[in-house]
Amino acid sequence: MTRSATNWRAKILSALSDPTRLEIVEFLGGEERCVCEIVPAFGRAQSTISKHLAILHGAGILERRIDGKMTLYRIKNPRIFDLLREVDSIALDEITELKKAEEALMSSAG
Repeated sequence: MTRSATNWRAKILSALSDPTRLEIVEFLGGEERCVCEIVPAFGRAQSTISKHLAILHGAGILERRIDGKMTLYRIKNPRIFDLLREVDSIALDEITELKKAEEALMSSAG
């Protein structure tokens, strides 16, 4: 793997490493939305949401379009949701494994 590919992988995963940014990706889904819709949905300052959007855009996760005074965002590549589903699957496996270990510990202590 080239250094460039590794850098892009790190940039994408880093952009997705924040809960708010993950929520923004989920919120956008397959739709194009204006910042004026995104900000109220999260109840945070516009500057905060704008920073998150800039990070997602810089990582190639979002596309941005200006229409008059509106800035619109959408998911650039819907395969990002495949990645998130894989992460969910790994997390579920880990949760299941931890739950089994906890149950085994509780039954041996009882």
